[in-house]
Amino acid sequence: MQQPYTTPSAGRVLVVDDDPTVAEVVAGYLVRAGHAVDRAADGPSALASAAGRWPDLVVLDLMLPGMDGLEVCARLRERGPVPVIMLTARGDEDDRVLGLEVGADDYVTKPFSPRELVLRVESVLRRSRPATGTPPAPGTLAAAGLTVDTAARRATKDGTELALTLREFDLLAFLLRHPGRAFAREELMREVWGWEFGDLSTVTVHVRRLRGKVEDDPARPRLIRTVWGVGYRFEPDAAAEVEEDRHA
Repeated sequence: MQQPYTTPSAGRVLVVDDDPTVAEVVAGYLVRAGHAVDRAADGPSALASAAGRWPDLVVLDLMLPGMDGLEVCARLRERGPVPVIMLTARGDEDDRVLGLEVGADDYVTKPFSPRELVLRVESVLRRSRPATGTPPAPGTLAAAGLTVDTAARRATKDGTELALTLREFDLLAFLLRHPGRAFAREELMREVWGWEFGDLSTVTVHVRRLRGKVEDDPARPRLIRTVWGVGYRFEPDAAAEVEEDRHA
């Protein structure tokens, strides 16, 4: 019998899936990777489990009986921040986008490799925790009224704290580190998500969500600009341009 091993990112994972075979396989792989696992077969059970013992991460099936995964994710987020990896039964892009829109940090499409899922879980857990030991440099990033404390994983706009998901925070911090530089969506996926390949709509949705939280007018973004044919660019001088416009 293979013995459990502990990774630096080991944590408590809540697996929510109404298919007992899928849930058992996923839980088995996670336990062997050193994680503690709780299981739930439906939305109410998942919420009750999380209330009794708050997880470090949730693996959440989108297609659940009664209360679907989108509603479960939204209710969990009302209670507190928690990374969510969504399982989608279909390859339909609308399902994936909906999951990302409600705040899922990642998704895996069924059928999937349990080993790949474990790698995704560990990647998300690593990114969700403040760094230990030597803090990242610089520890605080600031531009255009935005301040990001990378060690505390706290972001503010004009002094007001922003409610960012794990990936939104990572994306904002990355853009602040590289002002004025245009990045293709493939580059952002590699640098922010740590994926060499994947669905680029993941990046598009997260940029849209982030704009909704950092832009004065998300419909006319001035900070996170679209570079047609390339990708996106963070323009910290845009805030100064706005002030000039107001006083012109």
